[in-house]
Amino acid sequence: MEDDAPVIYGLEFQARALTPQTAETDAIRFLVGTQSLKYDNQIHVIDFDDENNIINKNVLLHQAGEIWHISASPSDKGVLATCYNKTADSKVVTCAAVWRMPLELEPGGQDSPEDAASPAHALELLCHLEPAARGSTACVAWEPAGDGKRVISLADNHILLWDLQESSSQAMLASSASLEGKGQLKFTTGRWSPHHNCSQVATANDTAIRGWDTRTMSQIYCIESAHGQLVRDLDFNPNKQYYLASCGDDCKVKFWDTRNVAEPVKTLEEHSHWVWNVRYNHSHDQLVLTGSSDSRVILSNMVSISSEPFGHLVDDDDLSDQEERRLEEKRWETQHLDTTAVASVQRPATCRARGSPLSCLLSARQESASCLYQKQAHQEGRQACGWQACPEMASL
Repeated sequence: MEDDAPVIYGLEFQARALTPQTAETDAIRFLVGTQSLKYDNQIHVIDFDDENNIINKNVLLHQAGEIWHISASPSDKGVLATCYNKTADSKVVTCAAVWRMPLELEPGGQDSPEDAASPAHALELLCHLEPAARGSTACVAWEPAGDGKRVISLADNHILLWDLQESSSQAMLASSASLEGKGQLKFTTGRWSPHHNCSQVATANDTAIRGWDTRTMSQIYCIESAHGQLVRDLDFNPNKQYYLASCGDDCKVKFWDTRNVAEPVKTLEEHSHWVWNVRYNHSHDQLVLTGSSDSRVILSNMVSISSEPFGHLVDDDDLSDQEERRLEEKRWETQHLDTTAVASVQRPATCRARGSPLSCLLSARQESASCLYQKQAHQEGRQACGWQACPEMASL
């Protein structure tokens, strides 16, 4: 990996939406959605061949509008959801819909990356996620361990639980809840927890983080001032059921134990501008990736709050006094082993002025995959297998 040249994939239009296709088990695949006001927008299906260090691609037309958020079904590799802008009654609103990719995109059917004349395929609209008078949709989150039939959408101050029926061609609103309080409260992002039988969802609005029970659509915890400014992203630790990571415009990344939200478990202050994204490595949860509009992606080795800190498998009853003292010393040392590896990305000043994010996306199923920042992770004594990380910017 250290001897391989970097792999660069360019887009014709600006892009802010990127997601891994975790249902695809035979390839390392990402979906990237574009933003163009003049031309038909696109979804680029990007396959990374880590053995040959090359990229294969397909292009899908997304004529509904510019894409602000994209998410892939965890069970059906042909189904995805987008949040996109459209104009209605002289107002721009963000809508959500579920789409199916054409069958031509089965593994082995990828176009050659050099074949610029390859025609763009069309997406098949399955259903809209647009209840009346609910407002603009910020994001759509799929139930992580389900059959792809349940999704959550966040529209203004409403959290909506949908049941997708008949091959996702119909969406039935199963239940909903609303934020209540002073001012115009709006959700900015949300994340479905893979724990507790997938019955909990975390959401962010302004500087607050809230937890919801999807069985009753009731609030189960609230962190009123989680960040000093807007909360941008959330992610659950895949191996520790109560641990949640958050990031925001205060340039900080915070880690929370949702059983006791009075104070964060740990805070990182490595970035110098808004932190747009935070993601855990799905195989080794001590590795946390963050992306910021300071043009840096940072890989942090958070040993002290991971599910596998040093000495966690040792039974204290089986230790001698001397061994126990050594173990305590090692545990104390672990608290000081949290480290970071930084990758900086140069981009045009016009791009930085827009505050466009660098996005960190993880593939949940790779046991040993290429990581753009694997070299830095090796230097910290940890191998960053189990994910892929990619800047979101199309203009890089």
